[in-house]
Amino acid sequence: IFSAAFLQESCCAYVIALMAVYWCTEALPLAVTALLPTLLFPVLGIMKSKEVCMQYLKDTNMLFVGGLIVAVAVEHWNLHKRIALRVLLIMGVRPALLMLGFMAVTAFLSMWISNTATTAMMVPIVQAVLDQMNNREAEALQMLMTVSGLGVSPEEAADRTRMCKGFTLCVCYAASIGGTATLTGTGPNLVLKGQMNQLFPQNGDVINFASWFGFAFPNMVLMLALAWFWLQLIFMGFNFRRTWRCGVLTSAKEAVAYRVIREEHRRLGPMCFGELSVLLLFSLLVLLWFTRDPGFMAGWATHLFNAEAEYVTDATVAIFVAVLLFIFPSKVPQLCFWKSHSTDSQASNSPCPALLTWKVVQKKLPWNIVLLLGGGFALARGSEVSGLSLWLGNQMSPLHSIPPWAIATVLCLLVATFTECTSNVATATLFLPVLASMSQSIGVNPLYVMLPCTLSASFAFMLPVATPPNAIVFSYGYLQVSDMAKVGVVMNIIGLLCVTLAINTWGRAMFHLDTFPTWANATGM
Repeated sequence: IFSAAFLQESCCAYVIALMAVYWCTEALPLAVTALLPTLLFPVLGIMKSKEVCMQYLKDTNMLFVGGLIVAVAVEHWNLHKRIALRVLLIMGVRPALLMLGFMAVTAFLSMWISNTATTAMMVPIVQAVLDQMNNREAEALQMLMTVSGLGVSPEEAADRTRMCKGFTLCVCYAASIGGTATLTGTGPNLVLKGQMNQLFPQNGDVINFASWFGFAFPNMVLMLALAWFWLQLIFMGFNFRRTWRCGVLTSAKEAVAYRVIREEHRRLGPMCFGELSVLLLFSLLVLLWFTRDPGFMAGWATHLFNAEAEYVTDATVAIFVAVLLFIFPSKVPQLCFWKSHSTDSQASNSPCPALLTWKVVQKKLPWNIVLLLGGGFALARGSEVSGLSLWLGNQMSPLHSIPPWAIATVLCLLVATFTECTSNVATATLFLPVLASMSQSIGVNPLYVMLPCTLSASFAFMLPVATPPNAIVFSYGYLQVSDMAKVGVVMNIIGLLCVTLAINTWGRAMFHLDTFPTWANATGM
């Protein structure tokens, strides 16, 4: 006869295994699978329905919704495209600089808006530049063939193909890398934030926007630089004089590329009042996030709101700025409305639409991720209540004899491999609660394992189906699966090396990873 505790643990393990299979195979839509705890936990006697449903709209979900509403406004007003084109004009169009410019812009935008939206916006710009460069080169070759009677050499055709592959791949890789730099940049980061609050409620808000940025941004810059170097090496060769055009006048192809970017920028016209307003509100959001609780000093919320308890969080700030987007007008308000009485002026004095409407948000906001996050929090809570987390932790206690850095490296490799086959949010959701239990059982700071594994969940570089940015780039026809796999293997290695360096250097100092924190002794139970 099995005990009631054993039955609860077994039932919870069954639900997690079932959802893992469904998430990997996508037998059901990811968001629908995330709803299964609301059905199975009450039926199997693990949690009451009211308790399960409360997990689906936590503080982290509201942070995600608020941040994405601001991102939708940036995308709706085409502000991201203006920023991208302006930076490309500044960076220049020499081959190495052009690739670096595309990667830097894509990574920066992915920090604030979704990786998919960034890639979908950037790839057509890359495509337009490549088309014009190739057309110009084709015209020159046609003239050469007419004069000399020679054909296009295989080397020239291969160079053109390699350049197209390199420029398209750099966009999807930069989108995945850039999303890791901010707490709202990609789903796994928010899963970590939510799981930390769920599993370790006394953690003192150790993971917030400022602390995550301080840890992840240097790692992102390092990864981006190494990725650019690797793509240069494999697709353009490391010929310094050739790729940087040192001492060489601007070629016809480069001049054409610059004209394409400049023309795209010109079509946007001057910045309107709506774009300026969105830019100001976006800047306000970032400023409030950074200064709420910077860690090294008291923030604006420390004494004003959070003296007794943490009333104001990053989610509060995100929702505040999101609400302002529905209030601020999209055109300059006309204050002296009483001075004119003509029909035209009366028409112009009609109510001005706000910067953002709910119809736009409803269409563009990825609601499925909200359910995915909620499903992850429900799984974590069910694991605690059933005792499954404690049981898993006890089974992993023999790992105490293995050095923590070795455990973290192996787990990062496992997560990076797993995320190639399933959603990065689902990967983080399945692994992080188990890693938290393991850390407690072997006496290691949970962040020492959870931080690098969270970043590794975004290292989906090898397959077109691994992440939407990869699929978007693959659909343009320049790449084969083998191309992405060969380049992506090295990208995964680069990511693992960078994360290992980050967690053992500045990460160790920021989060005091050498010590086992007191908040890790108490769980959400």
